This record gives sequence, structure tokens and C-alpha cells, in this order.
Amino acid sequence: MSNKQATADEVLIARIAQGDRSAMQVLYGRHQVRVFRFGLRLVRNEQIAEDLISEVFLDVWRQAGKFEGRSSVSTWLLAITRFKALSALRRRKDAELDDEAAAAIEDPSDDPEVAVQKKDTSDVLRKCLEGLSSDHREIVDLVYYHEKSVEEVAHIVGIPENTVKTRLFYARKKLADLLQAAGVQRGWP
Repeated sequence: MSNKQATADEVLIARIAQGDRSAMQVLYGRHQVRVFRFGLRLVRNEQIAEDLISEVFLDVWRQAGKFEGRSSVSTWLLAITRFKALSALRRRKDAELDDEAAAAIEDPSDDPEVAVQKKDTSDVLRKCLEGLSSDHREIVDLVYYHEKSVEEVAHIVGIPENTVKTRLFYARKKLADLLQAAGVQRGWP
């Protein structure tokens, strides 16, 4: 994100704090896709992720005056999203989680469709990412998909920077092992 956009976001937050609805619409339009995708990766349910968007931007509307500018607006939004997602996950019923676990069980026999999917690098990578712990997956998601710095990730997740670095190191190592086990070699196209 450019410095101009970061400054513009801070101006929007200041205007939102004064009750400017058009500033809220601009901020929403600029960040709702990122908030949705991050929330979806955390909760793995489109409906819950949609609800998260509403909750996050409602909090922004209510709390804009409390934004202190210690981080970028996008980092602040992702931190709010993370908190809301974790709260939503705690509220989920055990039955929902059991259904997801049952759906994730892979049939050991390969039909032609599964064989083609296994060769597709992006599908393999996605499956390997699922093999990471939720803490490691969250760090990888923020660093590589949302292009956040270690400092920003530490702020979003609420852990020390060194813990972020350690988790990222072990996540990369585990992901490399999972990819190698899946038949994907380093240096793939």
C-alpha cells in the first residue's frame, strides 16, 4: 500500500470519527475484500466471514475516534477482523466442527479427478497450508497473502515480533516438508 493511500485512510478515519458517512463508504469499498478474505481464511465459512465484515466496519464506525495511528488503518482493520473471527470461532458449535472434519477426510483411492488435482501445484499448496497449525497458517496468511511486515503481524496477532519470526520459520519448514511429501520439489514454476 502506498503512503498516499495510508494517509488517505487516516484522513477517512478522522472524517468517520466526525460522522461522515461518505468517508465510511469509501473506506468500506477500499478494504472490504481484504477483510472478507482474511476473515474467510480464519473462520472457513463464507456466511460467518460476511457477518464479520459487518461487525468489523460497525466497530470502525463506532470506534473511529479511538484510532491512535500506531499502525496503518489496514493493519487496524485486520486486527479487528482477527479478534472478531476468533470470537466467532469460540461461539461455533462442536457439531459444525465435526462436520468439517468429516468432510476433510480424504478417500485413499485415487479416481482420475483426484489424480489431476494432485498434480495441480496450487491445489497441493492449498492442501499443504491446511496441514499447518492455525497459528502458523495465520502468520503465513498475513505475511504472504496480505503482505504485512513482521512488525504489523505482531501488532495484529498481539504477540512479540520474535514470536512471529519463529512461527514463520517453523511454518516455512513444515510447509516445505509437506510439499516435498506431496511430490512438489523446490523451485517449481
